[in-house]
Amino acid sequence: MFRIHFLQQWFGYSDPAMEEALHDVPLLRQFAGLDAFEDVMPDESTILHFRHLLEKHDLAVAIFAEVNAVLSEKGLSMKRGTVVDATLIAAPSSTKNGDKQRDPDMTQTKKGNQWHFGMKAHIGVDADSGLVHTVACTTAKVADITMMEACLHGEETLALGDRGYHKKNRTIDEFEKEGDLSVLTPTKKPAGGALTDEQKAFNRMLSAVRAIVEHPFRVVKRQFGFVKVRYRGLAKNTGQIVTLFALANLWLARKRLLPLVGEVRP
Repeated sequence: MFRIHFLQQWFGYSDPAMEEALHDVPLLRQFAGLDAFEDVMPDESTILHFRHLLEKHDLAVAIFAEVNAVLSEKGLSMKRGTVVDATLIAAPSSTKNGDKQRDPDMTQTKKGNQWHFGMKAHIGVDADSGLVHTVACTTAKVADITMMEACLHGEETLALGDRGYHKKNRTIDEFEKEGDLSVLTPTKKPAGGALTDEQKAFNRMLSAVRAIVEHPFRVVKRQFGFVKVRYRGLAKNTGQIVTLFALANLWLARKRLLPLVGEVRP
């Protein structure tokens, strides 16, 4: 059932669509270890109950940890500097439903000049490999800076963030270590003033290094098509998001993993 769950998240299938795909696509059955001539194939209710079991016991976190442990065994280290960032996940803002209200676990926040309703996925990404080592989910109004510590694994000596993690001691001009940790963020343009050439150069360099954190977001949102929450409630959506970032790590590391398992058949 774990393999079926991975297939469902990878392809974005609903429970009925997953059941149908298992009947119609031999390759999916083969991956799931199922025989087309079995009397009993997992139906949509079985798939639903298994997902509820994962949610009840918070097993998405265990799945994420196991995937990262396997990647670490393959030599894909995730113990160096960390790049932190967050992304908004939209939720339906309409009240035209049975409850006549929006999801109470979701909130509204402003980004730029636009308001967004939903939740946030906060991640910590290894600055070298680009793999996600930490995931934390909150409602949308939670500020990025308050979740920075939750996005660190605790062994890094360097953390890189955008303006959402800004403090005076985290810029090139007034840098000061926070214990054993060095945190660097872009220098903000002063009110009525301008950045120096040195500050602009540092901001560009920092942005270039930090770009690696956008790759897992791209995989989750574009490769897996997760741009809106699928369920009501923060806990259920957190379970799905954590699983998707585990799969995103496998996707990002696929070219480095395939040579380790042998040549792929044409």
